[in-house]
Amino acid sequence: MGATAATGADVRRHILEAAHPLVSSKGFTAVGLSEILAVARMPKGSSYYYFDSKEAFGEAVLEASFTDYLSRMDDLLARPGTAAQRLPEYFQGGLESQVDDAASGRCLVVKLGAEVCDLAERMRAALERGTQGTIDRLARCLEEGRGDGSVPALPDARAVAASLYQSWLGAGLRARISRSRAPLDTAMTATRLWLGLTPST
Repeated sequence: MGATAATGADVRRHILEAAHPLVSSKGFTAVGLSEILAVARMPKGSSYYYFDSKEAFGEAVLEASFTDYLSRMDDLLARPGTAAQRLPEYFQGGLESQVDDAASGRCLVVKLGAEVCDLAERMRAALERGTQGTIDRLARCLEEGRGDGSVPALPDARAVAASLYQSWLGAGLRARISRSRAPLDTAMTATRLWLGLTPST
């Protein structure tokens, strides 16, 4: 994509899309802007036209990733059916994305959380906003489950949502350490038990 054939927003988006799989596979500090521009087939130095620093670029990568992720999450959790049907589908999708060999589908929170939070405040804040958005949506779905009777009554849906999300982040990290999907399968089993769902639900 050339800058003359697209708007600035299009070019910026193109660079961010090219960056996602590289950052997902290598991490943030190990990837240089020149490498990303080469993959995006953009002229050297053009990144500074769209991002004023590498940290600003990293923040933009995270924000774009969360925008897409939360949009897909909204679509999934708005589908017909009970909360007990939609929640396992959401977590199953997360499990499959973590075991997929394609770096473009991997969770940047798992990959970058420990790496950048002490190095780049803007990226840490972007991670915080995105993870809070995920927890908010899970909490709302749990509340809907309490309303439709498909999920056991919970004294604090947001606390349960946060605990579930945190358990999956830990499982994602553990899966990378062990190079096995077993931690993710364990997280799924624990999630279903926590929500009072049977294996066939």
